Order: sequence, then structure tokens, then C-alpha cells
Amino acid sequence: MGTLPILGKMGRNGKLTLAAAAAFLALLFAFDGLMDPFTMQIFKLCAINVILALSLNLINGFTGLFSLGHAGFMAIGAYTCALLTMSPAQKAANFILAPIHPLLAEISIPFLPALLLGGAAAGLIGWLLGVIALRLRDDYLAIATLGFSEIIRVLLTNAQTITNGALGLKGLPRFTNVWWAWLTAAAVVAFMALLIKSSYGRAFKAIRDNEIAAESMGIDVFGMKVLSFTISSFLAGIGGGLLAHYLTTIDPKQFIFLKTFDILLIVVLGGVGSITGSVIAAVAVTVSMEALRFLDGPLNLGFVSTSGIPGLRMVFFSALLMAVVIFRQQGLMGKKEFSWDCLAKLGLRLKRKGKVRP
Repeated sequence: MGTLPILGKMGRNGKLTLAAAAAFLALLFAFDGLMDPFTMQIFKLCAINVILALSLNLINGFTGLFSLGHAGFMAIGAYTCALLTMSPAQKAANFILAPIHPLLAEISIPFLPALLLGGAAAGLIGWLLGVIALRLRDDYLAIATLGFSEIIRVLLTNAQTITNGALGLKGLPRFTNVWWAWLTAAAVVAFMALLIKSSYGRAFKAIRDNEIAAESMGIDVFGMKVLSFTISSFLAGIGGGLLAHYLTTIDPKQFIFLKTFDILLIVVLGGVGSITGSVIAAVAVTVSMEALRFLDGPLNLGFVSTSGIPGLRMVFFSALLMAVVIFRQQGLMGKKEFSWDCLAKLGLRLKRKGKVRP
């Protein structure tokens, strides 16, 4: 009975949002019960890529900083979460060449606190890097963050008693199910939407558009940059933790620069500075990557045939990225966002067009 008055006070947009959330949960229940295991794996990967794309878009799109170190933050989150959730027996089975550090040997905590600690570790490193590197701009910042990512990868490869070196960690618990993946993605989308609408989000956009004007308005430009970088690093660490328990095995080679490029591809295709664009592009690119996997195998098109060219699908996506940069630099959504008002206006416009036709 107490719920009805609350629903009555809600506006149209609030009711539509509540209905969409209910439909989203129903869709997750349906997918979890009806889809085959392979499809569910792709579905979960879509959610992880949504989180990673939004985290990178916060830096590159909303704050106007060009960072190429996202793979490093993902690696920090992935390894931290993995080491905290593995049982002592699993750690003993993995660390063959050298025993694990005694401080880590007996630690084993539930997935949620481990995931948050993985994000916090990535956020802390992001804050330290931001304090040092965010006085740089444009290409110099990109080079600095790229160098940081490579430093992290080399440290992971050589820290044998902590990360198991190049052998990586295997047999991780498969905690990342459809619920963990998509509810976390939904929480990140909601957080990003609230953040961008807040005074902090407006400050990020002001810095992106004109740093000098933002500073003259009293905005702490450097502090806001560091905050944006820290939040982005935290979200990247969360995405890395989910990815680790999705794959159930991680090693330093998974977090090379190409991983950052994959996420950057999603951000650019969706629209640099659009939450909606990142979500749509993350799902579209992830599904397309699997749908076009046949390009890497033997092809017979009638007029030409190949015995198999590994990596051809990445050539296709690289060409797609070039086409977007040349012909539609703003990406799929540009800086636009989904809203119920825009959807209603679109429906009204289509209705009017239908009435005009004979």
C-alpha cells in the first residue's frame, strides 16, 4: 500500500525508468534460462566492455584527456581481485617456480569486497599517476600513460612471488555470471549518468571545452583532472576484476596496449562524450567480433578464396575505425544521450509523417 502513493508522485520519466528497469531484470532472467552457454559468454563480455568503455570515456570524452594506459589499470584490478579470491590450495597449485609471498598465501575473501578492493587499488595507482602525469597535455600525456601501462605489464611479468610471473594465474573461480556482469554494468551506467549531470560532471566538460575559461570560472582544473582520472581508474579496475573471473585465467600478455586499443575503438565508434554511445557500441562491437570470426578462417567468395588470414577481422575493425574518423568524427551518438523526452519527440515526429502520407 505504501508503494502506490510513491508511484503516484513519480513523473512520467520516473515511471518509464522504473518500467525499463523491471524489463531489464526480466530480460536477464529470460537470457539466463534460455540462452546457450556460448551466447551467455558473449552476453557477459558485452557488460564488461560497457564498464571499460564508460571508464575510458570519462577521461577521453568527458574530461578531454588523451590516456592510453587503461590496460594497466585493468591489470591491477584483475590481479588484485584474483589474488584475494583464490583459495590457499589454488595459490599453492599455481605458484610452482617460486612460492607465493607469505602475506598473500592464506588470504581468501568473498568476491564483492575483492572486486571493490581491486577497483580501489587501480584507483589509488591512478591517483598517483594523475598527480605526476596530468600536468602534461595531449600527446605527451598519451605517451606517459602508455609507458605506465607497459611498466605495469613488465612488473607483473617479473613479480614472480606475487603475480606468478609470465605463467599467470589459472583456475580462478568463475564468479562473473550474467547477474554480476550486467548488474555491475547497470550500476556503472547509473553512476556515470548521475556524475555527468552533477557539478563535477559540468566541471569535467568545462575543462574539456576550454581549460583557461574553466580556471577563470574558479574550477580547480588540476584537481578535477586527478579526480576524473582516479574514478576512471577505479572503474577500469572493476572491469578488470570481472574480466579475470570471466576468463578464469589471466597473464600479463592479456594486458598489452592492444587491449586499450579495443576499448578505445568502442569509445570512438559510440561517440566520444556519450554514455549511450559507449553502451551501444560496446554491445555492437563485442557481438560483431564474434560474428565476424569466420573472417580469420578459410574464405571462398567465388571470385577469390583464402586458406585463412588470422587477424583479418581486426583489419576490418581498423578500417571501420578509419571510416568513422574520416566520415563521422562524432561517432554513432556524438555527444547526445538517450532520454524519454527525445524518444517521445521521435515517436511524435514519425506519427506526423505517417499522417502526411497519402
